[in-house]
This record gives sequence, structure tokens and C-alpha cells, in this order.
Amino acid sequence: MLTPWGESFDPACPLQEYPRPQLRRDSYLNLNGPWMYAVTKSAKRPERADGTIIVPYSPECQLSGVEKRIQPDDWLWYIRSFELPEGFNQGRILLHFGAVDQIATVWCNGVEVGSHTGGYTPFTVELTDVVRQKNQLLVCVRDQTDQNDLPRGKQRLEPGGIWYHGQSGIWQTVWIESVPRNYIRGLKLTPKPELEALEVVVYGTGKCVMELEGKKFAFPAGKTVRVPTPGLELWSPENPVLYPFTMTLGEDCITSYFAMRSVGVGKDENGVPRLLLNGEPYFHNGLLDQGYWSDGQYTPPADDAMVYDIECAKAMGFNMLRKHMKVEPDRWYYHCDRIGMLVWQDMPAGGGEYKAAVINAPLVTKQNFDDSRYALFGRESADGRKQFLTELKRMVSTLYNHPSIVMWVPFNEGWGQFDSRTAVENIESIDRSRTVDPASGWHDQGFGQVQSLHVYFTKYHHKPDKLGRAVLLSEFGGYTLRVEGHARPEKAFGYKSCKDAETLKKALTKLYAEEILPAKEQGLAAAVYTQLSDVETELNGLLTYDRQELKLPYPTIREIVTGEKETE
Repeated sequence: MLTPWGESFDPACPLQEYPRPQLRRDSYLNLNGPWMYAVTKSAKRPERADGTIIVPYSPECQLSGVEKRIQPDDWLWYIRSFELPEGFNQGRILLHFGAVDQIATVWCNGVEVGSHTGGYTPFTVELTDVVRQKNQLLVCVRDQTDQNDLPRGKQRLEPGGIWYHGQSGIWQTVWIESVPRNYIRGLKLTPKPELEALEVVVYGTGKCVMELEGKKFAFPAGKTVRVPTPGLELWSPENPVLYPFTMTLGEDCITSYFAMRSVGVGKDENGVPRLLLNGEPYFHNGLLDQGYWSDGQYTPPADDAMVYDIECAKAMGFNMLRKHMKVEPDRWYYHCDRIGMLVWQDMPAGGGEYKAAVINAPLVTKQNFDDSRYALFGRESADGRKQFLTELKRMVSTLYNHPSIVMWVPFNEGWGQFDSRTAVENIESIDRSRTVDPASGWHDQGFGQVQSLHVYFTKYHHKPDKLGRAVLLSEFGGYTLRVEGHARPEKAFGYKSCKDAETLKKALTKLYAEEILPAKEQGLAAAVYTQLSDVETELNGLLTYDRQELKLPYPTIREIVTGEKETE
């Protein structure tokens, strides 16, 4: 099934937008588009290509032009030639990959230049010493999906229900930039609205100059400095104001942006623990967002497609998206920043096989298991646990500067959960400015600032947390409606079946009017409805999988989920 953007898709130049809006340079060579590919059964380099693949779409998806399932014993190869434009080289040549699932090795002109393990975070290799006028890239990828311990999210070799087809290889933008010998390697931006200041760290060496709102601030790279920001407006979904700035280090200059906002947990005027935004109680009215597309699968068919999803959610009356078991391209978070959408960011789950007794038993027994019992959670491998924490820290570091992100979620429903206190400590070693949901759904270890509940099969009755934490209903709903012509023919999966739009409207109205909105008044701090869009055979979205149909009108959904009637 094609999305509206897939119908007008140009395979010669997909996703050409600058992929990293918070560290933007004039130097930019996009390598998305046709590459040659081959699939082999050994590590021996292929003698010939199998055909053409459209990067950055996985070979499994429709927009790649391949539609071939990569197996655990396959080696997936990519080949691409390129030339640098005249005057492009400023000293160093960097090759960036937005994401490659799962293990990648890169050669340029026959020389190995780098490798990376982990399917959800960007990596960079330097080509400076091997680049010529005419160049050839070779990338080899291994992806065993659910046959190893690596984070995989909802990918499975045998999908069904809440589990989806595995994706392999390059699935985010590939691009080249040139930088001076001494350059800005990264930024860390921490808003401090209570101090009317922005804490800044520039990763590099030398003297930096930041230009903001017509003023210049000079300071050394590598140190935490406070830049005064008097009078700047606070960011919120209702007022998503961003402040652009430039940063110069020697001959290197980048443009970026930040927002002034704070998040946390605190008590309202009645002493009830709430989520806070800019020091005030703020109800997170959210949607679960899987981030899958009927034609691009893991990869959006266009930049405008990402914008569409976010704006749809906002038009429905939601102010938050829980990005579930996936890390998006950087531009998705940029659009949330500028449109005004709170984000809860999940860490994609990993580990061994998920045991039904561990995953499903808490639905009935309400029992939480000790997550240091590694065998119960499929976490026997010490190397697998170490790699998960490594990738968790990479994710937090990569996304740190986006003001839209207000919550980190390291574990969900016990999928590969282990040592959640350690996971939270790893997050807080990088970021103490946001809230953390240590264990979404169940297997709560009795610590942290929030209690996180999933309720699908019974009515939700709000009860204060015995430990005094803010209470989150981090998943609920999941009502299914098949829209013929926009759904796969296989049997649908969901938590409550609706025969038509009117039935769905009545069910949602009853759910919010009798359970969610009263609970909000009683002390519920957040509610996350499942879900934004259908995915494969899971037909419980408010949008169809192909994004061609909205199951109920925007005003109807908005009135239901906010309890506020539309006015003329």
C-alpha cells in the first residue's frame, strides 16, 4: 500500500532535506538515491550486484524497489560511487549514516574506514585520508533481527499482532560534509529558564563565539558555560518558540537552535503529584506512535509525511507522542520542536526471547518480578546487557538537545528488562533535566518519580501511587476499526473491535468520558492512547496504515479526548 507521498515518490532523490537541523553547515552532499546492492551467504565480497536499491529504504520495504527479506545468515552489501564537488574539501571529509540496522562495516576505495554496532543511532566515519576525485563506497551489513541480543524494537522475523516485519540495512539518510581540520564535533544545550540562561558545551578545542539575538558571547570549547537569555519566551505545545543561533570555532561555523523550557514532577495546589512543564502542572494527553509506514516501513516516504503525522496528532487534540520502540530520524524531533509536540522517547527493546509468563502474567496477577533475575527476562548475556546500556546512552546523547523530548522510557512491559536502576543511572549520567519512566507498564521496581500503568482489558480506576509518585497511564485503548481498501486482508489485531466509525466514536467517547477525563481530575498525570496509526495487521490506529484515511473527523476526536466542545 502506498501513502500519498509514496504515490509521488522520486527514487532518484528521496529525503534530500538537511538531516541534522541542530548542527547545520553549508557543506552538504546527500547520498540518498540509487545504490547497487547484493545479498550473499558469506563474508566474501560479491563479484556482481543483484540490482539497484533506493537508499535509505530497507530492502524489505516497497520504496526500496527490492522487497526482499534479509535472513540472519545473509550478508547485505551496498555499493555507491561518488565525486566531490569542486572546492568542497575544507580539510576533512566526513561520511554520516543516520542509522543502519544492525552491524555495519564501511570501506572507501578499498580501505576499511569504520564500523558500527546498533541499529538506531547515527555514526560517522572519516574519509579524509582515502578520498580521491572519484570514489567508491562499500557497506556490509549483518542483521539478525530477533536472533541476537541487540536492540530491535518491534521487529521480528515471524511478525504478527503487535510485532512487525524486521527491517535491515541502511534506513536513514547517508550524507557527506566537509569541515576544517579543527571543527565543532557536537553541542550540549541545557535550558535553565529559572536562571534566564542556557548552559552550553561545545565539543571541540579552541575559542568559540556564539551569536544569539544580535549579541555575541565568547568562551572556550570543552567547558560548560552559561549564556544569559533574559526575556526569552518559554516553549510549550501552545507556544513552540525556538531561538536560532550560530556557533563559530575557528573556520568552522554551524547554525542551530534551542528552546527555553523545564520539565519535572511536582505537586499541584491540592498536593497531587503531577508532571510539570515550566514549573506548572501539565497533563500529557498522548498517543502511542510506532513510526511505521505502509510503503517505507521504518523510513518515512517523505519529510512532509513526518510533518503530517505530528500535525494530525495535534489537530486531534493530543499534545504528546510516545515514540514506541523506535528512534526516528533527527528531523522528526525537529518538527516536534517547531510544531509543538511533547515526546516520550522509548529505548528500543532487545535481549533474548521474551517469555510469555513474564510479559503477560502481570496483566492478570499484577505481580512485578525482580529485574535482576536475568534468565526470566531473557537477559543472560552480559555482553548483551552492556551493549544495551551503550546504545541507551548513545540515544540520550544524540537526542539531548531537542526541547520536545520530556521523558525517557528505557523499558516496556518487561521486554528484555534488566537492572532498571542501572539503566536510569546511565540516563541520568547524561541527562538530569528530564523525567524517566523506568518500567512502562509493569515490572515496576518501586523507585523513581512516576508509576507507569498499561490498562487494556479492564476499566481504569484511578488510585494514587502508594509511593507518592505521579501516576501515568502510559498505554490504554487500542480500539480496532478496519477501513476496507486501506488495510491488509489478514485477520486484524486489536483490543476491542468496532464494526464502523459510529461504533468507534461511541466507544472512544465512553472511554474518555467515563475513565480518562475523570481520572485526570482525580490526579492522573498522563494518558497515552494506542495508537496514532495502523501498523501491518494491527488496526487500532486513528489513521490508516497508508495515511490515506482518518477514521473519525478531527473535531470529533478533539472533543472526545479533551472534553472541550468546538466553538464557532
